[in-house]
Amino acid sequence: MAAVEEDRVGGDMTSGEERPAKAMTIGAVCKALGQEFPDISISKIRYLEDQKLLEPRRTPGGYRLYAQSDVARLRTILRMQRDEFLPLRVIRKELASGRMDGGEPTVPQPSPEAVSDATRPRRRPSMSVTGGGALYSLDDVVEDTRAEPRLIAELEEYGVIKGEHRAGIKYYDETEREIIRAVTELARYGVGGRNLRAFRTSADREAALLQQILAPALRSRNVERRKEAVEALENLAAVTTHLKHLLLIRDLRKIVG
Repeated sequence: MAAVEEDRVGGDMTSGEERPAKAMTIGAVCKALGQEFPDISISKIRYLEDQKLLEPRRTPGGYRLYAQSDVARLRTILRMQRDEFLPLRVIRKELASGRMDGGEPTVPQPSPEAVSDATRPRRRPSMSVTGGGALYSLDDVVEDTRAEPRLIAELEEYGVIKGEHRAGIKYYDETEREIIRAVTELARYGVGGRNLRAFRTSADREAALLQQILAPALRSRNVERRKEAVEALENLAAVTTHLKHLLLIRDLRKIVG
């Protein structure tokens, strides 16, 4: 029952709230996919739901319940992130075209361009590095991430996030909102802004390295060359992210081994 309580958004599950056959709570989904995806978490699944990639049904008491088709869809998303380094905007298009690694397609009739996963060539790593998008006020971020305002202030103090002032109101972009969400998870284990300076320093060094590699092309007056450089930068960002993940997993295995 603990997993169910962890996902409650309002009310209590009553005896009248019967679960559909084979429906799973968010905690059960994490456990079921944990062996294939060790870094899966409740917050990550919620984030994918926020991005409109998942739509589990809700009980009258506000609990999420995942059907087998939802779990299959989630597995496909996680595989595309892990194996192909695809950004969410591309994953959304892949799902819309009917691609699924397990279970039924998400649309009844896949488009002619859809190719089965067995024959689809692996894409080059890709991760969007472009800015812009929606902005969120401090109140919106606090409500959405459940972060303490003092934690957000601490993140600003140590340069992890910056935000921007508009008409006297502080706003944060989508990336900073997700940084706050991630740090909120870490804060449950006693990790604060002070501890995150190492992450910030590491990110700064990696960004400087990638910039050094591609600086001439990024400054080129040739539009096509700059476009190719941005694409290469996105690919390198995805590969370095995956490399860091692998190195971390390797070191953590030494700890638990």
